[in-house]
Amino acid sequence: MDWIIQSERLNFRKINMDDFSNLKVILQDIEIMYAWEHAFTDDEVYEWIEKNMARYNSDGYSYFAAIDKKTNNFVGVIGPLVEEIEGVKYIGIAYILNKKYWGMGYATEGATACINYAFDILHADKIIAQIRPNNLPSRRVAEKLNMKIEGQYIKNYNNTDMPHLIYSLTK
Repeated sequence: MDWIIQSERLNFRKINMDDFSNLKVILQDIEIMYAWEHAFTDDEVYEWIEKNMARYNSDGYSYFAAIDKKTNNFVGVIGPLVEEIEGVKYIGIAYILNKKYWGMGYATEGATACINYAFDILHADKIIAQIRPNNLPSRRVAEKLNMKIEGQYIKNYNNTDMPHLIYSLTK
């Protein structure tokens, strides 16, 4: 298989409909999805996959499936993606992992590989991460990546105003 990105323990490829069962485990787990304040329905998982597949066509990238090199297990989704904040588009970094892989360094490793991809291949000058203030594990990952809080804003998701911190890293 042609991997888009590789890191020490992970291979990255585009998400496709065959990933439904792996993504369902992640996106339907409220413990993982607490920052979204809801777990996804089956229809929402399908829509999420379709949205990311559409982003590959429009932007050239989005969340990628992160696959463990040794076991071939689906660890989660990590990737650069276009983030829009108050009408301005940025290249963001995001990560959502199956909780059985939490605390093993996969988010930091995968995000590092995706940041390098964004700087080296996408020619980004700056990368951002939008993180809910109470999402301490994601904030710790951003801080391990040497990202710094640059600001905050209110994101409206499902008719709910949700505060987000904006972390950034420049090349």
